This record gives sequence, C-alpha cells and structure tokens, in this order.
Amino acid sequence: MEYRKIKDQDDVGDDIENRGGKALPGVSVSNVANFGGISSERSKWKRKSIVTLALTILTSSQAILIVWSKRAGKYEYSVTTANFSVEALKCALSLAALLRIWRREGVTEDNRLSTTLDEVSVYPIPAALYLVKNLLQYYIFAYVDAPGYQILKNLNIISTGVLYRIILKKKLSEIQWAGFILLCAGCTTAQLNSSSDRVLQTPVQGWVMAIVMALLSGFAGVYTEAIIKKRPSRNINVQNFWLYVFGMGFNAIAILVQDFDAVVNKGFFHGYSLITILMILNHALSGIAVSMVMKYADNIVKVYSTSVAMLLTAVVSVFLFGFHLSLAFFLGSTIVSVSVYLHAIGKVQR
Repeated sequence: MEYRKIKDQDDVGDDIENRGGKALPGVSVSNVANFGGISSERSKWKRKSIVTLALTILTSSQAILIVWSKRAGKYEYSVTTANFSVEALKCALSLAALLRIWRREGVTEDNRLSTTLDEVSVYPIPAALYLVKNLLQYYIFAYVDAPGYQILKNLNIISTGVLYRIILKKKLSEIQWAGFILLCAGCTTAQLNSSSDRVLQTPVQGWVMAIVMALLSGFAGVYTEAIIKKRPSRNINVQNFWLYVFGMGFNAIAILVQDFDAVVNKGFFHGYSLITILMILNHALSGIAVSMVMKYADNIVKVYSTSVAMLLTAVVSVFLFGFHLSLAFFLGSTIVSVSVYLHAIGKVQR
C-alpha cells in the first residue's frame, strides 16, 4: 500500500511537469507537496522507530547474553578470543561499508585505506583502553548481576563529561552537573540491599571495576572524538577500520599472554555456544546501532533506549536468572533515567 501511494504521487508529479507546471483538474500543486511532506515524515518516523527498537534490544540484551553464556558460573570459552572475534567482525563490517562507498563514489583521498604513519599512530591508545575495558566487562559479573551492570555502566556518562571538560575544554551546563549528581544517587539507590547486613548489593570490588570501566570508556571515547575531529573530512569507516585493526592486534597479544595454551590445546572456538555467538554479534552490532542513532535519530533516542533497556534487562533477568525486582532498584533506575535525560537536555541547551 505504501509503495502504491508513493508511485501515485510520482505519477502526479510527472503529469504536472509534463503539462508545463499546470496541475491536473482538481489537484493543486500545494496538495501534492503536502502529501510528499507527510510521506517523508512517515518514512523518517519509521526509520527512527526501527533504530530506537534495535538499540534498545541490543543494549538490554548485552549484559543478559554475557551472564547467559556462563556455565556453572564460569566462562567455558576464552574471553580474549571472544573479544578478538568482536573486533574482527566490526573490522569486516567497516570494510564492507567502505566497499559500498567505493563502488558508489570511487576511491578518494578521504575514503582510501592507505594513509600516513602519523595518522595511524594515534589509534593504538584508544584500542588499548577499549581492550582493558572490554575484558573487565566479563570479569565484573563475578560481583554484579545483569540489571546492576546496566545501572552501573551509566557512570561512564560522568567520566565522559568530566573528561570532555578537562581535555576538549567543553563547558558543562548546570543541568548536566545536576544530572551527574542524580546519576550517582540513582546508581547508589538501585544497589541498596534490604535483605542482608550489607548496605549495597554490589561489593567494593564491583564498584571499583565499574568506576575503572567508566574511566576507560570515557577517556577512550573522548580521545577517539579528538582523533575524528582532527581530520573531520576523513570517512568514519576508515577511522573505525584502523581502530579495529589495532583492537585485533591488542586482543591477539592478550590471547598469547592469557589463553595461549588453552587455544593451542583446545582450539580457538572451544566452549563457544549459540549464546556466545549471539553475544559476539550483539557487541559488534551495538556500535553500528549507536552510529545509526547519531545519523538517523537524535540524542534523546539514546536516552529512551538506555532507560527502557535498564528495566527490560531487569524484567528478563527475573525469568532467566531469578533476579529480585526490588523497589530500590525500580526507584534507582528511574532516577538514573531522569539523570540521563537531564544530561541530554543540558547538552542540547549548552
């Protein structure tokens, strides 16, 4: 039906053009223009809805898949090989996107892979930071559950904002600072534990790992943005390609250091299951989904996706892992959602 409407619209437009700009009897040019605007808005709304839904599902399932991939509380597969597979898949997807661009536009100065040593030499730093951060996200689940992880990982909003202020000299609005305070309060509230002597559900080790992950993620994100803005005309897929190439290199070193004997004796994909494969796909596609949000939607969409993902993760964890959805968690996640929203609003009004 949608195709039929668009086709009819095009036919009307052709008839108007063929008649030297004279509209058909009973059909005004303004009506045709209005119809075209409605159709365009509907198409944008559908695209925005699809992107929002995809990002929400990917975000909420990320922690669930990591926890689900465990067997008897342990990872039967090598987490270093899983990280390497994620980087390799992202590298392949970036290269596939470049191939499409080369076929459509040809190879230009801004989309070619060959580059100078000075340009490439900046990528090892964020690649190394992401390596440590990505490895920590597996080990943190020894201290937190999937819903708790979704809450605590929002701490990277604070680290990113502060590092933006320090490194890129970007001014933070008062609304953003208020959002940071609320975010800390929300994370703490969600972790309140009334069923034991401990005040917080997550032990100190979990909080330390969450804070370290937030700092690494924030610094890597700010550093990567600085690299991108240093040469804004450079195609983003080229920049991603080189980042993922170094990511593969560092993960290969991690395999040699941590899991060399296991990989040699048992094989690279030993212990992999369908859940493990889905987890790898999730990690690779999540980055692409965020890029699509920036291109086809807006920052508020990320806020909604993050907020819904926290609650969706909690609900699914109730059925899969027996998670207890407490009032403290609900209130904490609500406060975090409000703080993320304030941060997004503050960024727009800055």
